[in-house]
Amino acid sequence: MPNNSVTARLERRSALGQIRNGETLVVAKLDRLGRDAQDVGATVKLLASRKIAVIVLQLGKLDLTSPAGKMMLTMLAAVAEMERDLLVERTQAGLARAKNEGKTLGRPSKTTAEQRVDIIAKYAAGESVSALARTYQVSRANILNVVRPT
Repeated sequence: MPNNSVTARLERRSALGQIRNGETLVVAKLDRLGRDAQDVGATVKLLASRKIAVIVLQLGKLDLTSPAGKMMLTMLAAVAEMERDLLVERTQAGLARAKNEGKTLGRPSKTTAEQRVDIIAKYAAGESVSALARTYQVSRANILNVVRPT
C-alpha cells in the first residue's frame, strides 16, 4: 500500500493530467506543486509550457508563470536550498561533536563483543550462517555483517 507522499504524488500527477491547456491552476500552498524546490520548478515550467497559469494563494495570488512569479520562485528556491545546506552543516557538526565526546553513533548492536567472537569462530569452523542466526536469534544479514565486516 503506498504511503501518503506516494499517494500525494499520484494525485498531483492525475490532477496535472486533467487540467487543460490555457486554464488556471490555483493551489493553497507552494509545497502542493512538488516535493522540493526543483520539483516545484519543474512542475511550474511544465505548466507554463502548456500556457497554464499557476496561482499560489499563500503568496498573495501570485502567478508563478509571470516574470515576477518566476523571480519569486527562484528566490524561494534559493532560500530553501540555503536552509537545507545549513541543516546538513549543523547535523555534521553535531555528529562530529558526539564522536569527539566518545558517544557511540548508530543503532545498538544485537550481539555482544563476546558473541561476535564466538560467531566468527563457529563460522570459521564451518557452521552455517542460518544456523548461527537461529542460535543467536538474529537475522542472517546480522551474522554476515559479523563474519564479513565491510
